[in-house]
Amino acid sequence: MPFAAPRGNTAAFASQWPFPDLLPERRMTDSSSHPAIRRVAIVGAGTIGASWAALFLAHGLEVVVSDPAADAESQTRARVAAAWPVLTELGRVTAGANPDALRFEPDLATALQGVDFVQENAPEREDFKTDLFARIDGILPPHVIVASSSSGLIMTRLQARCRHAGRFVIGHPFNPPHLIPLVEVVGGEQTSADTIDRCIAFYRQLGKYPIRLNKEVPGHIANRLQAALWREAIHLAAENVASVADIDAAVSQGPGLRWALFGPHMTFNLGGGAGGLAHFMEHLLGPVQTWWDDLGTPDVTPELQRRLIEGVNAEAGSRNIADLVQTRDAQLTALLKVLQR
Repeated sequence: MPFAAPRGNTAAFASQWPFPDLLPERRMTDSSSHPAIRRVAIVGAGTIGASWAALFLAHGLEVVVSDPAADAESQTRARVAAAWPVLTELGRVTAGANPDALRFEPDLATALQGVDFVQENAPEREDFKTDLFARIDGILPPHVIVASSSSGLIMTRLQARCRHAGRFVIGHPFNPPHLIPLVEVVGGEQTSADTIDRCIAFYRQLGKYPIRLNKEVPGHIANRLQAALWREAIHLAAENVASVADIDAAVSQGPGLRWALFGPHMTFNLGGGAGGLAHFMEHLLGPVQTWWDDLGTPDVTPELQRRLIEGVNAEAGSRNIADLVQTRDAQLTALLKVLQR
């Protein structure tokens, strides 16, 4: 998916994780069927996994990260350290929480020993995740929830080979998870209602804003909305309606500011004045539908890709990716501080 941050190296996972089929010895942390979540395993590091790790650690949870890539531990620790000042500034660090408490364990079976919750962030490939889930399922006790950060795959297919399929659920964050509140939660055909409820409750305890999807769709909700907007942005660039920078500004300096406060339906509800959405649709739905008819379906050729890349590089100017990430996170932090007043 074009909107997902990198989730580790597929080849490294495939070659270095020969998971055993035998069940290891397990230690229950509680005599109840649903013990409190105290220890979390993050399977697959990358930017998403590291961001989750920072959030979990900030809330005082025990965190173990498992990723077979050679540089995964150093990169994860660096990303957690970089996220910590922002979490502190937002008041999201529990007393006594320490980023250095992160434990790294490349061996999956060892990493999953005694955990109460798993957040999976492996490469975004259905065949890979299906195999990974079946292997995780053979290691964990049945009560442990496995939430996938998948940005668009269908859980029904991912859980198909799992004996305890009811504990698998999509828990898709928005990047970066330690800052953006949204988590999209949706189960597959075999996911239990209890798993979904427990997963939502856990995310809420972390200060997240989980939303419940009533049915599975590729890309879930937020990425589909992003995809629709990006398709039209690419079309406008392809038709040379404006520069890449000005098309981006048309969002960031316009409706994007309102969307930080209200979604599209509520925004247009306000646009209708005292009459609300009913008045808006009565007077403006017709013109909007003519715009729908004119929306583009661009053919993203190599030449168009080159133009888009050149355009975004021109927009960035002398700022590199690290500079842009720092700017993004600083502005997100300022916005979140205002919104949480």
